[in-house]
Amino acid sequence: MIFLNNTRNNSSCTAVLVGKNATVDGSTMIARNEDAGGGINPKRFVVVTPDQQPTEYISTFNGFKLTLPADPLRYTETPCADVSDGVWGESGINTDNVAMSSTETEFTNTTVLGIDPLVDDGIGEEAMLTVVLPYIHSAREGVKRLGALITKYGTCESNGIAFSDQDEVWYFETVGGHHWAAERIPDNTYVIAPNQTGIQEIDFDDPDHFMYSDDLKSFAETYHLNKSPKGFNFRAIFGEDLQSDHYYNTPRVWYGQRVLNPKIKQDPESRCMPFERVPAHLVSVEDVAFILSSHYQETDFDPYGKTGTPETRQRYRPIGMNRNQEMHILQIRPDFPADHAAIHWLAEGVNIFNTPVPFFANCLDTPANFKNTPLRTTTESFYWLNKLVAMLADPFFAEHDWDAMTAVSESRKFGFAKGRQAVTLADKAFADQKAADLPRWHTEINAKIAATITDNLKDLLHQLVLLRAEKMVPTFEKGGEM
Repeated sequence: MIFLNNTRNNSSCTAVLVGKNATVDGSTMIARNEDAGGGINPKRFVVVTPDQQPTEYISTFNGFKLTLPADPLRYTETPCADVSDGVWGESGINTDNVAMSSTETEFTNTTVLGIDPLVDDGIGEEAMLTVVLPYIHSAREGVKRLGALITKYGTCESNGIAFSDQDEVWYFETVGGHHWAAERIPDNTYVIAPNQTGIQEIDFDDPDHFMYSDDLKSFAETYHLNKSPKGFNFRAIFGEDLQSDHYYNTPRVWYGQRVLNPKIKQDPESRCMPFERVPAHLVSVEDVAFILSSHYQETDFDPYGKTGTPETRQRYRPIGMNRNQEMHILQIRPDFPADHAAIHWLAEGVNIFNTPVPFFANCLDTPANFKNTPLRTTTESFYWLNKLVAMLADPFFAEHDWDAMTAVSESRKFGFAKGRQAVTLADKAFADQKAADLPRWHTEINAKIAATITDNLKDLLHQLVLLRAEKMVPTFEKGGEM
């Protein structure tokens, strides 16, 4: 059975979008935690070449079918290790430097669902990246292609999807079975998107910044959906605002905006926080990664915290949590030729304890421990290695064990530093490479930095095992003479 708001195993994520004038280096960034399938849902990182792309897509998740164009681009993606229930490509960058993050699970209100029901075999999150990303040459084209597919075939879910290229960031939201809207995020702003409809006022006279299903306005008018005498607030007309949202969703927006606008005072449970904000300072990759690994640090709501009460520490759903499966930051940089501009930053496991690895997207392959993820635990898989670290580190954080928390912090700092170093060195050396050789060269660079961060992670695992061994319950210190 497909329910009114169909999701995969309680799938829910957090997204961060940043326009080019809001970042430290003028790059665009779209990023998201994929929080799916409970605590464990193994992920892979692969490169899909044109010869590997299917000519017809048939979803094993819900039977959605689509004949695909004959001219796909090469692209990166982060599919599930077990594809028996669908591919779930989730994130990637194609060779035209268009990035796509699909999707942020959202929810349409029941009034709209009763008028425009979800379509059981319509396009869903599982298929979106595979049938859209290889065929688009700009973020704007991505919006148009996905919008046309939803209008024609319907969708089985309510979702938010991000697209970006070197100049633009777009956020696309579906509501009901056949309706949608997309907004170009202003270049000087950022967005924190939880599992709620986010887009606010739509200007139907501004096609440069808004796109939408052809009948969106008339649909709302016909069924008297707009309660406001002025304007067209997409969030208010089509989204939900349930009591549970004020504990599950809005606090994540509050904390993300608190990080980037620390002087602005807001209520964590407020539904009135703006969709976009101008940050108080320019945003870096590290800032985005911090938000996506955050758990309300320095507030009474931190589940690992010492302040507040047992109730406050469990009141709100954190961003960094046990259901994190992978975190991607898709960065398109402005100061380099197109064939060296795109970086697919990727972390796997629980983001509180991991480090994103920078992969130049113009590559031919990914390291074996990223693309080969078995369904059983092994330290030879980057995904499982991160999950093992999280399982050992979590109780130390709950115990406020300084040695273990320091070990995790130092490991993460080392990973970030080595990632930055690899990118910096590659930026200095790429001009000496022939354009035709860049994909192969990038593949080699990616393998080296992935190996360095993997080894660092194995060192952290070893440190945590040594520390945990001292804390096992069955122990006995022999006293007296030997």
